[in-house]
Amino acid sequence: MSEQMEKVSTKTGPPPAAPYSQAIKAAGQIWISGQLPADSTGKLIEGSITEKTRACCQNVKAILEAGGSSIDKVVRAGIFLTDMNDFKEMNEEYAKWFAHKPARTCVAVHQLPFGVPIEIEAIALQ
Repeated sequence: MSEQMEKVSTKTGPPPAAPYSQAIKAAGQIWISGQLPADSTGKLIEGSITEKTRACCQNVKAILEAGGSSIDKVVRAGIFLTDMNDFKEMNEEYAKWFAHKPARTCVAVHQLPFGVPIEIEAIALQ
């Protein structure tokens, strides 16, 4: 890995489910890999889309803090939903975490890893 890039890892977030880093620091930014609704052991969270959104946001927050940043420094978020009927409920929980309203994309996808209904990625300033 280049000296200009640094891996970010924390045990308070779930381990990567494939060959990727939880995040990469580069050019004054932290690029968070897509976070699934899982706990720090990688066990998937059961429950409503609200609970699953909360788990994704908690993971983003934990990784950002491990990288020396914070959730209020997120400049862009990407959300992937397998069912746009979850959009309203997801937004209600998301708004609690991203009150500063970073730029965002939310798209419907056919399928996500392990059959989860949501995945959230983010880019933040260091």
